[in-house]
Amino acid sequence: MLKWAIIFFVISLISGFFGFSGVSAATATIARVLFAIFLIIFLVFLVLAVMAGNAVV
Repeated sequence: MLKWAIIFFVISLISGFFGFSGVSAATATIARVLFAIFLIIFLVFLVLAVMAGNAVV
């Protein structure tokens, strides 16, 4: 998911450079949403890993 967020961010930068502001804004929004979802999933798995590590010890 992080890979797709980076791809959309790069597309946003390139389209913004060439003057396609509508495409740039849309891809920037998609990249922001994908990064937020990635961050939430990462934090959930991090908490689960810490809890599992405490249960083993």
